[in-house]
Amino acid sequence: MMSLNRSCFLRNPGIAGSSSPFSQSQKRRPASLKVVAVVPKVRTGDRNGSVVMENALQEVKAESEVVELKSTVHGGVQDVYGEDTATEDQLVTPWSISVASGYTLIRSPHHNKGLAFTEKERDAHYLRGLLPPVVISQELQVKKMINSIRQYQVPLQKYIAMMDLQGRNEKLFYKLLIEHVEELLPVVYTPTVGEACQKYGSIFTQPQGLFISLKEKGKILEVLRNWPEKNIQVIVVTDGERILGLGDLGCHGMGIPVGKLALYTALGGVRPSACLPVTIDVGTNNEKLLNDEFYIGLKQKRATGQEYAELLHEFMTAVKQNYGEKVLVQFEDFANHNAFELLAKYASTHLVFNDDIQGTASVVLAGLLAALKLVKGSLSEHRFLFLGAGEAGTGIAELIALEVSKQTNTPVEETRKNIWLVDSKGLIVSSRLGSLQHFKKPWAHEHEPVRELVDAVKSIKPTVLIGTSGVGRTFTKEVVEAMASLNERPIILALSNPTSQSECTAEEAYTWTEGRAMYCSGSPFPPVEYNGKVYYPGQSNNAYIFPGFGLGLIMSGTIRVHDDMLLAASEALASMVTQEDFDKGLIYPPFTNIRKISAHIAAKVAAKSYELGLATRLPEPRDLERYAESCMYSPSYRSFR
Repeated sequence: MMSLNRSCFLRNPGIAGSSSPFSQSQKRRPASLKVVAVVPKVRTGDRNGSVVMENALQEVKAESEVVELKSTVHGGVQDVYGEDTATEDQLVTPWSISVASGYTLIRSPHHNKGLAFTEKERDAHYLRGLLPPVVISQELQVKKMINSIRQYQVPLQKYIAMMDLQGRNEKLFYKLLIEHVEELLPVVYTPTVGEACQKYGSIFTQPQGLFISLKEKGKILEVLRNWPEKNIQVIVVTDGERILGLGDLGCHGMGIPVGKLALYTALGGVRPSACLPVTIDVGTNNEKLLNDEFYIGLKQKRATGQEYAELLHEFMTAVKQNYGEKVLVQFEDFANHNAFELLAKYASTHLVFNDDIQGTASVVLAGLLAALKLVKGSLSEHRFLFLGAGEAGTGIAELIALEVSKQTNTPVEETRKNIWLVDSKGLIVSSRLGSLQHFKKPWAHEHEPVRELVDAVKSIKPTVLIGTSGVGRTFTKEVVEAMASLNERPIILALSNPTSQSECTAEEAYTWTEGRAMYCSGSPFPPVEYNGKVYYPGQSNNAYIFPGFGLGLIMSGTIRVHDDMLLAASEALASMVTQEDFDKGLIYPPFTNIRKISAHIAAKVAAKSYELGLATRLPEPRDLERYAESCMYSPSYRSFR
């Protein structure tokens, strides 16, 4: 039996069989309006608030109270539930009487087209009078919105405007983002999203995604079922403990999953309705937030140990139970100790991916593979030095070692010996093994202790310097000049986010190496003019990889992530860099082609999944790249009946 929940509906014989957003036809309502509201005595059944047919109303009469709402002289409905007349200490029922009308339609971000509703649609869906008379195209709306966004001088204001648009008109939001991706990517994601997370409590207007806190322990499956969309394919989840390079932002970290999933749709073509942002709130150790009256999360110290592990395990179990084996769970901005443990624990039982460890590694490896076409030589001939030995640093190092192992048919234990890491205590060497965290131990090589980065550069003599420390301005002039003295074309990757945490700026890298550096950063920097030549700094942005990578997993029905898929993604991205890009000194392709790039990556990832026997969607499509393009979400408006 269909049960009523949250919403009640007008009797409308034309509603059955309709394929429009609401109703296909609707007779004009008479002045004497009779609305039947069914009041369930027990909250059960369908959480979607689905349209309930007349026979369903009849079925629940036996266990529900039927109330007739009579029209008042003012055209409204009498306050039969006492909501308007109740005192503040009295309980009221949060009634929502939904009518398949134009008023509802233009307030649905999934279906709203604003002034782009045609004359025919305005008649069919009762929009007359609810919109100004002009009808404009989606293209003109995009032009109007980008002009409006450009009026804001402060990046955070642009971010707020974009999030407001996403909440009003979903298709226009994605159309705008896709067509102006290079301009708007820094707005909806790094670096602006970092400031948005820091001020999330102040700019918070309406929830986006699911907030699962310690209060929901034991009820997480029920919480997941509260989400209106049921066919979820990608979940991005954070616990907010290590947001970008900004530290513990607790519940305010929700800006990261929301931003990542916006890119899954805009860049990778995954349907918005298939994406679910989640924040696991176990408290925060950020005293500033705990004392902030606008903080929206639990005001308590972080849960750790068994309490933390049990909550995460309940979440992972509920996700698999509710959405199935093939839902992709992307871990985002967890602290090092939890990030590695969660990935290791669930990699064999769930389709999981950590963007900080695996996504960053894949995009950096792609840049290095492309750079080799300029500096010549093979990957195995280069020596790598990292500043930072956390998730990103060790993840990149391991993927480089795996790629060299694959290319040279050498054990990975041997290929690691050409990769060195520096942490807060100096160069990671074998004499420190007893005090190292488990994920750092593979990188402890025989060498005398070295405390300072510049001394490590002079001693190790790297050809590639990679920064993942999260600490700004650590690639000092002395460090960069040492790299330049050792290499004709030093490769310098300052990857920490946001811009304020970058190890050095593009201008510093080009100036201190006299224009010889091949430079990339994690957040964008503008072009630099040095000695009459313009240099275009690259951006080693994870957005090159994870949208296409995720699409490849989804379209092939992959059930587990394998390292070979990450290598395939890296090689696919590197192959997209053209000679024109190289001529500008770029080792990544421009973002203007990102959907084509994502389709290419998706095809290569899916092909590897089929090769490894991890794909379940059979038979395998003949042309995977064309199939990937056909799977992509289109933000163009659909015509309504």
